[in-house]
Amino acid sequence: MDTIATVVQVVTLILVIIAVLLQQKGTGLSGVFGGGGASYKTKRGAEKFLIYLTSGSAFLFLLATIWQLLS
Repeated sequence: MDTIATVVQVVTLILVIIAVLLQQKGTGLSGVFGGGGASYKTKRGAEKFLIYLTSGSAFLFLLATIWQLLS
């Protein structure tokens, strides 16, 4: 069982890394200091898919980690 949990962790971690690296560049920390603008932007298409992929992969990674700790 530990091997399966480790494989799931590695696969989901790779997915998280790829999804984060593919997300939109250039946002930086400007929003933290008030330079990001006040307009609301909805996520569409590939950007929305990457956000869901990142969230889902991170959640699966968390579950696999808890599973490995409990077994």
